[in-house]
Amino acid sequence: MITVSSAFALFLILALASAVFFVSTKTKLPYTVLLTFLGVLLVPLSLFPPLEFLREFSLTPELLFYIFLPTLIFESAYNMSIRRVVDEFKPILLLAIGGYLISAFAIGGALWFIFGLIGLPIPFVVTLLFGALISATDPVAVLSLFKEYGAPRRLSLIFEGESLANDATALALFLVTLGLMSTGFTTTGLALGGVTFVSMLVGGVIFGLVVGGIMVRLIGVFREQEFVAITLMIVLAHITFLLSEIVSDGFSEIGLGFIQFSPIIATTVASLLMGNYGRYKVTPHAEEFVEKFWTQFAFMANSIVFVLVGLLVAPVPWTSDIVAPLVIGVLVVAIARAISTYSVIFPYNMFANASQKIPFAWQHLLAWGSLRGALAVMLVLVIPESLTMPGWSLDISIRDFLLMLTVSSIFTTLFIKAPTIGPIMRKLKITNLTPLEVVSSEEARAMVFGTTLLKLKMYSDKDYIKSSIAARFAHEHEERFKVSCQKCQGAYDAKDAILAERALRLYTIGYEKQVLKELLAFDEVNERVFKKIFGKLTIQGEAIEGGEENPNPSITRDYRDVFENLAQRINFWSKPTERDLVEDSYLYYRAQSILARKVLKEMKRLATEFDSPIFNADMIERLSQVYAKHQKEAIEKADDITEANVEVIEELNETLAARSIFRVENKILEQLQHREMLTPKLFLTLKDEYAKEAHVSYVHTEGEGRV
Repeated sequence: MITVSSAFALFLILALASAVFFVSTKTKLPYTVLLTFLGVLLVPLSLFPPLEFLREFSLTPELLFYIFLPTLIFESAYNMSIRRVVDEFKPILLLAIGGYLISAFAIGGALWFIFGLIGLPIPFVVTLLFGALISATDPVAVLSLFKEYGAPRRLSLIFEGESLANDATALALFLVTLGLMSTGFTTTGLALGGVTFVSMLVGGVIFGLVVGGIMVRLIGVFREQEFVAITLMIVLAHITFLLSEIVSDGFSEIGLGFIQFSPIIATTVASLLMGNYGRYKVTPHAEEFVEKFWTQFAFMANSIVFVLVGLLVAPVPWTSDIVAPLVIGVLVVAIARAISTYSVIFPYNMFANASQKIPFAWQHLLAWGSLRGALAVMLVLVIPESLTMPGWSLDISIRDFLLMLTVSSIFTTLFIKAPTIGPIMRKLKITNLTPLEVVSSEEARAMVFGTTLLKLKMYSDKDYIKSSIAARFAHEHEERFKVSCQKCQGAYDAKDAILAERALRLYTIGYEKQVLKELLAFDEVNERVFKKIFGKLTIQGEAIEGGEENPNPSITRDYRDVFENLAQRINFWSKPTERDLVEDSYLYYRAQSILARKVLKEMKRLATEFDSPIFNADMIERLSQVYAKHQKEAIEKADDITEANVEVIEELNETLAARSIFRVENKILEQLQHREMLTPKLFLTLKDEYAKEAHVSYVHTEGEGRV
């Protein structure tokens, strides 16, 4: 029940968490560590009468499981590239399933054996339950440190992918083990537990695809109604999570309780589907809003969870005689993680290609950087306080005992492991730049310094900055600009010339993607055309980044585009008509010519705008010739389509012109309203009037691409 005091405690915690984030940026200490420390600090403070209300807002299984967990899953999966996940599919699954199970059973078996030796007879099913809930890694703290210290993108992806996948594995094993505590290790119980485990994994994937597919389809239908589309994207995670729980409960009611769908897997799959396939079904403005919303929502959820983890120390019945078991538990968890990591990576490396092997330095970091957090707390709080079983002889309940073990493990990873991740990364040289990154960094520095010099001159000429001050800053930047230019030119020696050209090609591909997104925002391309070109650019960029000099420009998708390929096969939408295909072809080549023209203009700017040359002239010329050829071919093919379909293309061009005019008119109206010349009512009236004059608009749902 929400009271005034508990609501005030919630918002005060969020305010304090914001202050902690500021302190974290200044001290370079991990944010989650400081949050947990804040929670611990609030424990004695909450004992004072004026601050007693802080204890009224506490972690509950329902709050964690149904509100915070779907939020954290969606934010992570939505921003994860399915193409890169497919590339790292094997190590992710090996760590998330194989490594997790090894860790869980190693912890369960070792603690059962060691506790027995020290005269603490804990049933094996209890220690296994602890192994199941504590073996799942929490990516939040680690990934923030990875980002801060510059860990390789592949390493971050493997760790994040493992964390997402083993959350689902952890929930499945935890629930199966919790069920075995009442049925016992009978043949029937083990068989039903195995069925439950498999159904949660497989059923979760299927259920996530179904719910995610339906929501993606609905978002496409309501694309022009931004508020509806945004709302559907926002509620996707929680609807998927809760629906999977409801369906699982339905199986229980009809006597099939051993069949369940994992809400974590279902939400992960649905979020991946939305992030990789459905995000461009909404307008770019709406997509940007959704991404920022979930980032902010996840930040608040994480802040609350880690502060409340610190507050968990208050209700736990800490006693001196429990210290030894807690220390043993912490050590066993750390050792089990190391064993599980090395034992699955070693056989993987034996059969992997040289470029796919996971270096020993990465393995060390994966073993050491396995922090524990939100999920472990969520699972331990799910255990009923009244739970008991034959053979349990301690004065405290099973739940309190496991809560103490869990909190001890979380605190150890946060206060000991987390602060050492940065130094370990530097010691293992994981943060060292690759040769391509070194060249790219010098080109980037030169562009930053050169552009700043131009801006300083412009600001000085317009008296935005005093000439004396501008001259001083310009002198500093000019020296740095010349140094960077010299390094860039030095990179064009035989050894680094290829790297320098690869870096520039990656820049041009990124520039094309930026222009393409603008074309989508301006309705110059529909969703099908956008995805076709965007997919082609993505594949080319990945190939160049991987060292391929001449990637095939005709490939628009491959086996890694899982959701695109799945959608093509099961046909979420009606197939395009013949006219749709003609219009798509014209828009495709029209967009290609625009992209080529924009890149050629950018190449000219890079070659002539700066006083000192950043890029090698021959390289600029070669790339310019390539894009000039692309532009010519695209224009010729667009002309051919026009000649064969004059009436269709004429109507299409009229629509494009009408949309362009409406955009100009709408922008002017927005400026007039901002300057208070128009009232909100008058603004809407005029906007509707001009929209009717435009009288046509793109329908961006798949299969309805006509204009």
